[in-house]
Amino acid sequence: MTDRAAAGTRGVGAGAARVLHALVAVCALVGVGLEVGRALTSPDGDLVRLFSYFTIWSNVLVLGVSALLAARPGHDGPLFRTLRLDSVLFIVVTFAIYHALLSGYAPITAAGQAANLLLHTVVPVGAVLAWLVAGPRPRVRLVTCATALVLPAVWLVYTFVHGAATGWYPYPFLDASELGAGRALLAALAVMAGGALLGPALWALERRLPPAPR
Repeated sequence: MTDRAAAGTRGVGAGAARVLHALVAVCALVGVGLEVGRALTSPDGDLVRLFSYFTIWSNVLVLGVSALLAARPGHDGPLFRTLRLDSVLFIVVTFAIYHALLSGYAPITAAGQAANLLLHTVVPVGAVLAWLVAGPRPRVRLVTCATALVLPAVWLVYTFVHGAATGWYPYPFLDASELGAGRALLAALAVMAGGALLGPALWALERRLPPAPR
């Protein structure tokens, strides 16, 4: 038996994979639901602005992919591979940027604190653990790393177009009206560069992990 085959016999089972993916999906659903509820009940709530946040894009993506995997733990296909990798990339970037740069912007309500904890900590940690334990894998190829950069590029283009039209930007480090277009674009390029490096890192890590689910 080869080392890889031996490793594969230790992969997590489909039943456990379903449970892990379902738990992540539920946490993302509750977190996004709390934010939507706050937007709908707040006098200054704005659903367009809410769904302009990278955090919401990340958690909705994790929700959709995790729900699909809870139903079919071994799901595969070219588009799915890109979305699965994107779900991990997006949520890792969400966790890193929030805890490095944005954690001082604390919500003032209990619902806001709960949503904040779910969207920025519980779901990111859960999604990464589910990817590590339950996969599915192998799924990542170098071409997947390239196609996975399309969706974050779409978000950045939308952010700058929407910001230019309304004067509102979801994050201070992308606020072209305050920082100037040059500095805001440099920050955007730094985010894209981080994603571009993270994809191949996940590809290399996946090659060392056992196939899952078994």
